Amino acid sequence: MGRSKSSSRWLDRQSRDPYVKEARDLGYRSRAVFKLQEIQEKDRILRAGMTIVDLGAAPGGWSQFAVHAVGEKGRVVALDILPMDSLAGVEFLLGDFRDEAVEASLVGTLGGKSVDLVMSDMAPNLSGLRAVDQPAAMYLAELSLELARKVLKNGGDLLVKVFQGEGFGEFHDSLRREFARVATRKPKSSRAESRELYLLARGYNV
Repeated sequence: MGRSKSSSRWLDRQSRDPYVKEARDLGYRSRAVFKLQEIQEKDRILRAGMTIVDLGAAPGGWSQFAVHAVGEKGRVVALDILPMDSLAGVEFLLGDFRDEAVEASLVGTLGGKSVDLVMSDMAPNLSGLRAVDQPAAMYLAELSLELARKVLKNGGDLLVKVFQGEGFGEFHDSLRREFARVATRKPKSSRAESRELYLLARGYNV
């Protein structure tokens, strides 16, 4: 069976993407690691000794980068509905955090302790229909905020992927009400044609 036009375009784009090649050369699991790296260089959100929750972590690029940044005294707890190969120093939970049992497992893994940073690079399986994809993407962002409310320490941070479009303004306003400051980031490694942005909300007000 031949490849579909969409899969052929994806493979062609991957083969020409310098970030894909660089990630492979450096041993990173995905090109997404460079988005977090750029945000780290600008905002210093990762520090030694921090406890971090990585939502939608598979295949593990962000966790892979974060675990080195937090060091031996830090902690990275990763969660995804998809399986993820083990990473040294990363505690992985398989499941959908919308499930109360999975959320309870996450809270139990944290031992009731609050965390310094919740980060989410989650995106829905895109259909190409904006009327479908945009609400799905914003729903995931809202779920990330909802979980952050439960586990973030006072003064903690949230880094979350969003897409420009319907619901973005309302979500941004929600963050501004609950955090001391909110910044918008569009890393160079984020594809120019993509509507994705990252909102960095700092200083959670419990």
